[in-house]
Amino acid sequence: MSKLEENKNVVEEIFKELSGKIGLEVSYEVVVDEENEAIKIEIEAGDQAGLLIGNRGETLYSLQTVIGMIVMNKIGEWVRIIINVDDWRDRQEERLEGLATQTAERALETGEEQRLYNLKASQRRIIHMALKENKKVETESSGEGRDRYLVIRPKKK
Repeated sequence: MSKLEENKNVVEEIFKELSGKIGLEVSYEVVVDEENEAIKIEIEAGDQAGLLIGNRGETLYSLQTVIGMIVMNKIGEWVRIIINVDDWRDRQEERLEGLATQTAERALETGEEQRLYNLKASQRRIIHMALKENKKVETESSGEGRDRYLVIRPKKK
């Protein structure tokens, strides 16, 4: 049994308890996401989806962080938690991959670096991964804290 498989049961137990305490009536499945080295909680929330996702995913990201912190306190190590409510995260990922492609094309057309602001670390990661195989552009995160942004630029020849 892999480390993620072992931790999956802990995450499931924590989510079940937490969702009960906050009165969530949702169906969910906790699965190991080997590709992202994470534990994923797939939630079908129906009319509670908006409440769980929040404005631009703020509630969703906060819930991930809280569950991650509880897991860390319980097992002594950080485990990456990904929560997907009614496929919102999948749609978000597709949108970001499209943004990555468009921005890379703009960088190649203009020959100038393009900057993307106001992205969370997980969103920057999706864009980095989407352009990883593109041999014509490179990506880099710059800045610190809240001022961190992503740069997409043509590769030097």
